Amino acid sequence: MKWFGALAAASLAMTVASGGALAQTTAPDPYARILTLESTRSLGNGELAGYLASSDARLAARAALAIGRTRLAAGAPLLLAHATDDRAPVRAFAVYGLGLIGRPEDAKTVVMSAITPVGAVQIAALDAIGRYQAAGDLGTLQAGAADVLALELKDAPDPIVRARAATEFGAFGTGPASFFASLQLVRAVQTDKDDSVRWHALWSIYRAFPTRVPRELLTACLRDANELVRLEAVRALGRTKDKHMIAALQPLLDDPSWRVQEQAHESILVLSGKSQSDHLAALLPDLHLPAVQPDPFASLAALPRTGPSGKPVAPTVASAIQLPLLPTTAADMTGPAPGPHPRVRIVTTKGNLYLTLYPEWAPLTVANFLNVADHGYYDNNRWFRIVPDFVVQTGDPTDNGDGDAGYSIGAEENPLEQATGIISMGMNYTDPPNAHAIRDSAGTQFYIDLSPQLHLDRDFTVFGKLEGGQDVLARLVESDRMIRVERLPDVTL
Repeated sequence: MKWFGALAAASLAMTVASGGALAQTTAPDPYARILTLESTRSLGNGELAGYLASSDARLAARAALAIGRTRLAAGAPLLLAHATDDRAPVRAFAVYGLGLIGRPEDAKTVVMSAITPVGAVQIAALDAIGRYQAAGDLGTLQAGAADVLALELKDAPDPIVRARAATEFGAFGTGPASFFASLQLVRAVQTDKDDSVRWHALWSIYRAFPTRVPRELLTACLRDANELVRLEAVRALGRTKDKHMIAALQPLLDDPSWRVQEQAHESILVLSGKSQSDHLAALLPDLHLPAVQPDPFASLAALPRTGPSGKPVAPTVASAIQLPLLPTTAADMTGPAPGPHPRVRIVTTKGNLYLTLYPEWAPLTVANFLNVADHGYYDNNRWFRIVPDFVVQTGDPTDNGDGDAGYSIGAEENPLEQATGIISMGMNYTDPPNAHAIRDSAGTQFYIDLSPQLHLDRDFTVFGKLEGGQDVLARLVESDRMIRVERLPDVTL
């Protein structure tokens, strides 16, 4: 137990055993206890409140995140008391946790929390605003929340904050602030100098406002130098229901980017009255795939497996890797923390994929993934679901998407975006017509994003990112297989 080791040692007590002899006992490790309570969705009869009140910011911040992840209404007052904490990490996770719990009476605090120069708190508050709006719980605060998003989108000096504000406007597709939201996104596309902000704004337009923005704006973006700007414009035009846009999309079938080519094909299908592709059995002809690259980590030897072959069991708290979370900036709140991180190589029939995992954000999810791989459960799994310009998915030995190891793990929601190359756990869904992801239903299946899928941010657990093998990812089809997953020596970020 690394970063809570001093706390655990400090709690060492001498107690009198039976017969009068002295015996040493050690109090439970705080990190393990926080993780246990979080994963069992319990406040621990005041235990998490006690950790939240700690003078150690690492302990208090982690407890705030745990309280939010329980999603228990009784935890909201605890977080509310720390929504103005002078320690940025604690304040950030208190606000983020309020968004997870989502009590309507806390919405005003969440909205006002976005008005701060502290980047980590801004990201937490913007994320929470989006969650409140998506749940329909902003009520009369919707216009005020939209004003705050507009302020951050226009004036925040950090482009990460502006991009997140643009993303959360995607939840405002309906309601009294809808028209205002679309205007702010159009302005951002037209005037922001940062490509990331512009494609985030176009993503929200594609998701919520494709028929409300000028067609000229979208068609102009088809000629943009940035790949993701073009990609999101192609997506948006595909949802306009305007068949006249097919002609504008035709040249994109020969775009330099294979992803834009694929999405142009899909958008034209939809505008022609057909269904978009659900499975990728073969690559489109004439795709401008990325050049095959030398394997950057071919010389790295895999660590030996230690688990028995066969079905794994659910991960334990003791198997979780500890890495402190102390975000102060927007970058801290949307990326990995400093320190050693597990690295894995996914050997496929098309080549190798390399991923860095994020145990600081998803400790049990990472522990589960490594354990499943260690048991050989992923060996020879088929990529059973590949959707063009969406995701590649695997992790089911039955090869059809219905199998797992017979257990589930808890969701570990975090503020990391579902960007290109992100790895997340798959979950079960309820039945149509109102199908939605079932929380705490992940098991062994996982997916990697082929392009930004920010609508998945609120429900799915991000636990790592592709760091090598983009050329391999682009070439996968559903007849390909994941030969094995190998753990490599840790990488320090």
